[in-house]
Amino acid sequence: MPRFSANIDMLFTELPFLERFEAAAAHGFTEVEILNPHIHDREAMRAERDRHGLGITLINMPIPRMADGDRGAAVDPAATERFLEEAERTLDLARFLEAPRVHVLAGRAEPGDAAAEAAFVEHVQRAAAMAADAGVRLMLEPINTRDIPGYFLRTVDQALRILDRVGRDNVFLQFDAYHVQVMSGDIVHRFRAAFDRIGHVQIANPPDRHEPGRGEIDFAFFFEQVDALGYDGRVSLEYRPATTTSESLAWGAPWGLGAGAG
Repeated sequence: MPRFSANIDMLFTELPFLERFEAAAAHGFTEVEILNPHIHDREAMRAERDRHGLGITLINMPIPRMADGDRGAAVDPAATERFLEEAERTLDLARFLEAPRVHVLAGRAEPGDAAAEAAFVEHVQRAAAMAADAGVRLMLEPINTRDIPGYFLRTVDQALRILDRVGRDNVFLQFDAYHVQVMSGDIVHRFRAAFDRIGHVQIANPPDRHEPGRGEIDFAFFFEQVDALGYDGRVSLEYRPATTTSESLAWGAPWGLGAGAG
């Protein structure tokens, strides 16, 4: 049975951020995922985590200039200093929050840009050495170019090729069924083919990034296949509820999710 995490930057947004930990626990979650922990007080996050008996599945590296189109510095050959500072800061926060995974955002570049790919590989290798000392795994996630035009890492095949070049045993594929479906489709086949490299799974339903049951993916079948392969990691719910978060979790009742489940 899948073990679900709640992405509390996208779920429970009816509430102030720190109150979402309690809401996640009350809806049956035992772990949460945080896209942008860097803008919140670390002591308060850890206190809420502990108060409600939650783990933190994953955090992202920061995107300090998102409003200006920034989507990460990893592919920028001229941004090594920035990238390493952000990696060090994120790994320090991951240790503090006891988060075992960090998502390294690639940034914007064309996939055929050899200099960008070389910078990405080198930066991830250097961050992987830092992460090994912290006991943290790094995740590389293909993201669709409909939502983020120009994003460098955009397909599973490209990500697997880059993982081969990186060649580090603490760097993995973050498989987001929503992004994979938008870019390539055939998500079960792609999940099976990449299974040995997958370190984390996220879900949402195209076309509008809603919950299971509100889109084109048959998630009951997808979860069956994930279970059949023996995936024992977390499946994070990174969707935008079509109505309220509580209503959007009705599909999860067979897996112990929903209001009053905690």
